[in-house]
Amino acid sequence: MLSPRERGRYMRQLELLDDEGQERLKAAHIFIGGAGGLGSPVAIYLAAAGIGTITIVDRDMVDQTNLNRQILHVDRDIGRDKTASAEEHLRAINPDITVRAINATIRRENAADLVGSANGIVDAMDNFGTRYLLNDIALAHRIPFFHGAVHGFYGQATTIIPDTTACLRCIVPAAPPKETTQVIGATAGVIGSLQATEVIKYLTGRGRLLANRLVLWDGMQAKADEIVVERNPDCPACGDRSPHKRRHT
Repeated sequence: MLSPRERGRYMRQLELLDDEGQERLKAAHIFIGGAGGLGSPVAIYLAAAGIGTITIVDRDMVDQTNLNRQILHVDRDIGRDKTASAEEHLRAINPDITVRAINATIRRENAADLVGSANGIVDAMDNFGTRYLLNDIALAHRIPFFHGAVHGFYGQATTIIPDTTACLRCIVPAAPPKETTQVIGATAGVIGSLQATEVIKYLTGRGRLLANRLVLWDGMQAKADEIVVERNPDCPACGDRSPHKRRHT
């Protein structure tokens, strides 16, 4: 049940989601991998929307070079663990939610435990090795995976539903070369906002998800394109002969 305080806080979105939709957000647990450029807008908007439990995992400390895009953190947070800063700011945004901020490196040995009972995984990482790992965990847990990536003025986003859509390895079979990520902060805001919107739509059953659709954002031209993607039956992560498929057949 929503408290009077929650009704006041969420009044403008209750008109769109109704009580049942808002209660679904309140009951939800979302895992966010990364408290940086993408993780910041995702976490802020999910906290503000009333997601009941947010687990956010990062291993880094706040650096001055983060501040152009990582809006969960401010100047006084320089030198702090990003998770400590993220927890403080998210609790200030919405004291009615639970924030689990974990200072850790996401590895194959601990990823499943870190995700725990989450209803969805948000990919806010900066490297494809960890993205692929979280993709695998989403497939194994059969929960949605909300992918986003940014570079400069450009970004992309899609929503992956296990057993239904193409997974991340279907869409990006091999990791691109590692490089220093140049990012305009507003680009992370655009893609992170898309990811947060997808989470809310998924949990409340509203709208059409970015399922089997990859949105490509070109900030230089202020335009978005869409690519239709398909599941690869030979994909090593979700294909017909993959370990994931064998476990569930």
